[in-house]
Amino acid sequence: MALARVVSFDGVTDERVEELRRRIANEPQPENLPASEMLLLHDPDAGSAMAILIFDNEEDYRAGDAALNAMPAEETPGSRAAVRKYQIAVRMSGTTA
Repeated sequence: MALARVVSFDGVTDERVEELRRRIANEPQPENLPASEMLLLHDPDAGSAMAILIFDNEEDYRAGDAALNAMPAEETPGSRAAVRKYQIAVRMSGTTA
């Protein structure tokens, strides 16, 4: 079963989000972070963000969680406010015209 690691952040600026966007686009995914998907949501008015990383199984989740917990604070979007683990109950993607 797929799992999601959902982290909320406070103190997130537009500049920090842009910096992360550039870095993620230009650098390879770290080998110790076996996430199959990543989504970063940003509320610029509130200065908050939510990162959602999808892992295909428990083993990948554990490895990713350990890597992310060891990440220096200056590499995160802002101050980490909460971390939650969810089972993915429904997953859908696609576009409509």
